[in-house]
Amino acid sequence: MTGARLRRSALVLPAALVGLALVLGACSSTNVTTLGAPPTTDTSLTLTLQHSPVGPILATGGGDTLYDFAPDSPTHSACLNDGCVFQWPPLIASGPVRVGPGVDPSLVGTLTRPDGSTQLSYGGHPLYTYNLDVSPGIVMGQAIDQDGGLWYVLNAKGQHYLAHIRQNIGQMGHLIDGLPAPSRVSKC
Repeated sequence: MTGARLRRSALVLPAALVGLALVLGACSSTNVTTLGAPPTTDTSLTLTLQHSPVGPILATGGGDTLYDFAPDSPTHSACLNDGCVFQWPPLIASGPVRVGPGVDPSLVGTLTRPDGSTQLSYGGHPLYTYNLDVSPGIVMGQAIDQDGGLWYVLNAKGQHYLAHIRQNIGQMGHLIDGLPAPSRVSKC
């Protein structure tokens, strides 16, 4: 064998082993996602209300709409697999939580996720954001049946709004995957 061919052969085996490790890692049978650095961690988290077409809904101080997953219980999140956690990031509390006007502090709670992180809840409903709410004030996840259940926004009393909220937003209104464009909502 020539020197160049030997060097090429010596590189193929390590590359194949790395590829095999990636494939086997992706195919693991675990169904719980460990959140090392959740995208919704905020050390100065504030819960607020924002206006929507159906009334005030729960949001973060930064304007991110918050959702409840119907299969959850007050002490257990049913959104645990990789796809669900990616699409619907749990609202992780890593410090004190402030509440804005109209938000009832007695309804604010927490639950421990399987990875040990602390998820915020409201009225016994674990809270999530939605990745398709691409900017503050957007509501795209209301009444979606996804990942084994329905997703709802919550009112100030910690109750579901069952109505669809998505609406066209003026001239920017357009269809995304057959759904109307999101509605803009403002803080109360």
